[in-house]
Amino acid sequence: MVIPDAQTASPLAETEKSPSHILVTGASGFIGRALVDYLVQRGHAVTAVSRTPGTGNLVKTIPINEYTDIHRLSNIFRGQDTVIHLAALAHRQVPGNPQEVATAFAANVSATDAVAKACVAAGVRRLVLVSSIGVNGNRTKGHPFTESDAPQPAEPYAVSKFECELALRQVIDRNPSMEFVIIRPPLVYGPHAPGNFGKLLQAVRSRRWIPLGRIDNLRSLIGLENLLHFIELCARHPEARNQIYLVSDGEDVSTPGLIRRIATALRQPDRLLNLPLPVLRLIAGLAGRGDQIDRLVTSLQIDSTKARTQLGWAPPISLDEGLACAVRHTTNLKPPK
Repeated sequence: MVIPDAQTASPLAETEKSPSHILVTGASGFIGRALVDYLVQRGHAVTAVSRTPGTGNLVKTIPINEYTDIHRLSNIFRGQDTVIHLAALAHRQVPGNPQEVATAFAANVSATDAVAKACVAAGVRRLVLVSSIGVNGNRTKGHPFTESDAPQPAEPYAVSKFECELALRQVIDRNPSMEFVIIRPPLVYGPHAPGNFGKLLQAVRSRRWIPLGRIDNLRSLIGLENLLHFIELCARHPEARNQIYLVSDGEDVSTPGLIRRIATALRQPDRLLNLPLPVLRLIAGLAGRGDQIDRLVTSLQIDSTKARTQLGWAPPISLDEGLACAVRHTTNLKPPK
């Protein structure tokens, strides 16, 4: 993985650049594992907390079954400057009917509430919650999402993330001495990424024909390396106090455009079929995959101006560099020259 070096480090005052004690929940997940590695390389004292043992990092690791015991959590959090809360059930982890899904995602909210209260009890200075762009909505029509837009979560996972944000802010309202930062990223791509990106990468790598050539949309993405860089910035930058940020690579791309660029990173031709959208939707609906297709054919753009102007942030790597990194670490191929 590409780790931004000191020359691309965040524009912080010297007093803010000193190593911090940072705890990461959900440390064995796709983002969490990479974040722990990144923070260690940046010189921080890192504690990893996870339901799944073994993060593969030379850091203090604490296994935990449930994020509900406030007393135990506060003991774990004591002595930390910042807690970065990543632990959550995601889309792909919750099969079942709508009621079962809603009940499962409710655990995200209760966990966030307990983590926030435990942070207060432990004297943690700042809690960073990694939420989801789904809080804003699942599609845009002509105008990108901004932080000032009214939340319109449309799916159970996104609803749970919005409720997590509300739970956190309610705790902060009663305990204003603790700070919060909420980050709403779009689709995160990188080495071994789950979800739609991982499926697209596998499809292109397998040289399958992909019937998405006529899709005319624009999607905001963020590379894993860029997200790690931004999370660390939010953990320490004084101007990030009690703020919400939408953040992306800053280069929106269509679904067929993304497939072509993945193919370029793989050094092979893309195999796109120009199937009309109504036909594509009909086939997907008959196969019970209408929701998956919606995420691939609709537009979802975000405006990261606030992060760039308020915090002076710029993504350390480009979309093509991020895709090359994802390909290289997933398939052991070298990026194209």
